[in-house]
Amino acid sequence: MAVQHRTALVSDFDGTVSDDDFFYYISRQYLSEKSLEPWRAYMEGKKTHFEALREIFASLRVKKADLDDFIRKIRIDRDFLKTAAWCQEQQIPVYVCSAGCDYYINLLIGPEIAEYGIRLVANHGTYSSRHGLEMTPPPADSRFYDPGTGVNKAAVVAYLHELGYRVVYCGDGMPDLAAARIADWVFARKMLLRQCVNLGIPAVKLIDFEQVYRFLEGKNNEKTSALPNRQPSD
Repeated sequence: MAVQHRTALVSDFDGTVSDDDFFYYISRQYLSEKSLEPWRAYMEGKKTHFEALREIFASLRVKKADLDDFIRKIRIDRDFLKTAAWCQEQQIPVYVCSAGCDYYINLLIGPEIAEYGIRLVANHGTYSSRHGLEMTPPPADSRFYDPGTGVNKAAVVAYLHELGYRVVYCGDGMPDLAAARIADWVFARKMLLRQCVNLGIPAVKLIDFEQVYRFLEGKNNEKTSALPNRQPSD
């Protein structure tokens, strides 16, 4: 039985839909300590999240075929794809929002994005072994643009609210926090879960998208009705 309200699903990609965060995944394989200096500058408040990732990704010097093969080894939560397929049948909009870039997302789930009508809101990426992975933010006049991260995930949630949807949000990191603050239901892990606990934002620990599927499908009505007021737990 479908949720009785107009509902939309919005999810982060790295570390949420995917098992591993692309940034950490390539760092372990290809990046030197020196090439990670922009990230340390970001952590110290000297660069924006977007600036740091753009510089780091641009430092990649790998053959395109090798990088693409490596990217394709990142595991995807297959229950997310099942959930997206079901949402399409139920006319529930699904948005994937990323402060990373669409280059690797399209390599991993590009066919499913097209097949299931998923809306991808992400920075744009192009790759060459000469210039690395070049990342471009949305246009500055886009309603989803953010100067710090490129993509404003909270703006996506706000947009869906304007259209009359109640939003289920899934995420794992600091760029997800603003969206989690205003979403109607939150499934969180890692840094986002800790921040939800600290700030008193109602959320449920995200294990996999089977939870999200069950919630949307309404298989457990008692748990579903209580979900917005639950606090994160281990």
